[in-house]
Amino acid sequence: MAVRSTLVALALCAAALGVSACAKKTTPPGDPRICYHVVPQKDQSLKFNKLVETDSLEKCAANLEAMRIKFLTLGGTRQEIYGAYQANFLFLQKEGVLTATSLEGPRYVALVRTGDGRLAIPGAMPQ
Repeated sequence: MAVRSTLVALALCAAALGVSACAKKTTPPGDPRICYHVVPQKDQSLKFNKLVETDSLEKCAANLEAMRIKFLTLGGTRQEIYGAYQANFLFLQKEGVLTATSLEGPRYVALVRTGDGRLAIPGAMPQ
């Protein structure tokens, strides 16, 4: 009897893990060479605005950073913005640029800020 209840409990746990693994993830468009500015909407959806056509994630991040600074000089207040490039989200934050394949997934460092606020590839700047 104890073995049967253990098997039932394990089956329920496996089913719960299976359902959570299938949870919907928000992924960006995978269009080649297209850099998007991503704007969260009030209904929790995302609007993807085409920014530029470019050949690298770093150049996309630089264009997003230039747009962020331009908005701030015009009186904007958003310090952090989202972007997307070739099926990757870009998160421009005060620490630098993070990237992830989904909005809910883990984020990885793509670019860091230098002492004067510019963006650089990690490890490219002397310590």
